[in-house]
Amino acid sequence: MPPITITQISNSFSYGLKRDYVSWSEISYNVKLAAIASEDQTFAEHNGVDWDEVERSMKPRKNKKSKISLGGGASTITQQTAKNVFLWQGGGFTKYIRKVPELYFTKMIEWIWGKKRILEVYLNTIEMGKGVFGIEAAAQTYFHKSAKNLTREEAAKIIACLPNPKVFTVVPASNRISWRTPQILKQMANIEDDEDILAIIK
Repeated sequence: MPPITITQISNSFSYGLKRDYVSWSEISYNVKLAAIASEDQTFAEHNGVDWDEVERSMKPRKNKKSKISLGGGASTITQQTAKNVFLWQGGGFTKYIRKVPELYFTKMIEWIWGKKRILEVYLNTIEMGKGVFGIEAAAQTYFHKSAKNLTREEAAKIIACLPNPKVFTVVPASNRISWRTPQILKQMANIEDDEDILAIIK
């Protein structure tokens, strides 16, 4: 695991830093399943970038004022991990500067780490609250238990705070968490019999 990331450093000045890296075996199966169900259901299939999702996200949509706006984000778990570990967060112009190195690191970790290691690092480094990084810190902060003991609903609630954990609070549950958690639980049930996904998370 990285000793510290740029995002963790930048957050520590405002919110402090809660994190406790744990091994693959110390992360609940429920968390691994919830992350894939919510964030990247083609994780087992793609090579780092889901080009179909990228194409869909780039299709223009008209808003109420008839202006053209792009669709939602298309970052895979691998891309998010590359950004979290090696690069920086943020939008605006810096987002476009980040894209080339992000693709480079995305491909590199797919080739070198493999899916289990990528998911392990992702779940240990992703921001899950103000100053809360990684699933162990989130489990302890919100449910006062270790990550390996999280239930399906608890795992879904934590994952539901993504992609904006500073706004979408897990405890007390914001409207977003209350709305999103049942959806994630449903998707977890839908993908749970996928052999490729099971081969990664078990």
